[in-house]
Amino acid sequence: MQHGGEHSQVGEAAVADADTVASVGEIATLRRIFPRLPQASATIVGPGDDAAVLAAPDGRYVVTTDMMIAGPDFRWAWSSPTDIGWKAAATNLADVAAMGARPTALVVAIAAPTNTPVGTLEAVADGFRDACEALAPGCGVVGGDLSVSDVFTLAVTAFGDLEGRRPVLRSGARPGDVVAVAGTLGRAARGLRALFADAVDAEGMPDARLAADVAARVPEVAVQRRPQPPIFAGAIAATAGATAMLDVSDGLALDAGRVAEASGVRIDLHADALGDDLVSALAGGEDHALLACFPMEAVLPSPFRAIGVVLPGPAGGGMVAGGASDERGLLVSVDGHPYGGALGWDPYSGWDGAAG
Repeated sequence: MQHGGEHSQVGEAAVADADTVASVGEIATLRRIFPRLPQASATIVGPGDDAAVLAAPDGRYVVTTDMMIAGPDFRWAWSSPTDIGWKAAATNLADVAAMGARPTALVVAIAAPTNTPVGTLEAVADGFRDACEALAPGCGVVGGDLSVSDVFTLAVTAFGDLEGRRPVLRSGARPGDVVAVAGTLGRAARGLRALFADAVDAEGMPDARLAADVAARVPEVAVQRRPQPPIFAGAIAATAGATAMLDVSDGLALDAGRVAEASGVRIDLHADALGDDLVSALAGGEDHALLACFPMEAVLPSPFRAIGVVLPGPAGGGMVAGGASDERGLLVSVDGHPYGGALGWDPYSGWDGAAG
């Protein structure tokens, strides 16, 4: 969500390492990375063979994938390599949790410029380890790939175990359901806004020194760098009877519209439940909170809090894929008024295409 241009960097300022991936080579680089990666408790065969083998006691597996690219998704001047590894893990763990599953394993593919310090990749691996230990104990990295690219790219595939629960889809919301959220809304967006406002140099380029100053006085920058989604709450929601769920990666208004579109309903959000910064709560993503719908008679499980209600779908249809902007007022409202503000992140309309 960090659109705009920046200097081409690969974490040199954050990691002092004379060895680069070009000077050391793939095999030696991987030998330095693998010991730092978190181990998965579901592993039968781990890294080292052509593929990993995982236990699947439930007989079903949740699978998701996501990418992070230098430029549109992160800035080396604003985040450390460990931050970037953490964020790449957290975004995928949240997608698994949003299905009502427990994350069990990650596969990580990295394409890096040839001048990338090996220490940068070690620090990225440390971020994966730290995120898995903090957010999804027992989940680990079971394999991946390392290649070369002019733009640093992380591609992560995550797996999850439903543990006998039904998957919670976006399409199950029903009129009368309570709309609830677990986690924060808008904090990551406020952190990013502060970085764009005060962590750029005179030429408009991201500046690491200025970013450190901003982070010291704006606590939301920490959420932007290392989101803290309540991964454990996904299984709790499924057990409590959640009818629909997703993680708020792109913005509450946009993601609530996705639930509404998939379920053939409307969603009315309550402004007083969204905090003082309504714009950030509705249009800001990357907190990766879990947005869920529960039957009105259900006891709302902790840590979920009510933020709205599900209403019958608009007369005559009018819903479009993803809750597209021209008709979002038919899908999402705030205190009964059709929502017409900013929707959230779209990588094709929110980034100017400059190299990251």
